[in-house]
Amino acid sequence: MPKYMMVYKGEATDMSEMTPEQGAEVMAKWGAWMEKVGPALTDVGSPFGPGSSLIDDGTHGSAASLTGFSVVEAASQTDAEALAEGHPYLSDGAGKYAIDIYELMPVPFEN
Repeated sequence: MPKYMMVYKGEATDMSEMTPEQGAEVMAKWGAWMEKVGPALTDVGSPFGPGSSLIDDGTHGSAASLTGFSVVEAASQTDAEALAEGHPYLSDGAGKYAIDIYELMPVPFEN
């Protein structure tokens, strides 16, 4: 079954800047989403720390506002998108956050 990477975009609040109650609320939302997705969540992923961008002309740039990733298994792109329903990263409703979903393709020269 195909795997899809969910890439989280937007400036997320650092957990260290939250009160213990706010942190617990965020973690409860993540727990509920992970339980809903179940075994389709093949890699819960990780938040991203500070990043950099290396450009093919030898210079450096600013990294994109990406904050983390998860990997899910789904039969199709549409099914992968459906797994994002109820995702805590999309709960703000103000248009500041997004999840980009990419199918992970096989490397052509691997057997």
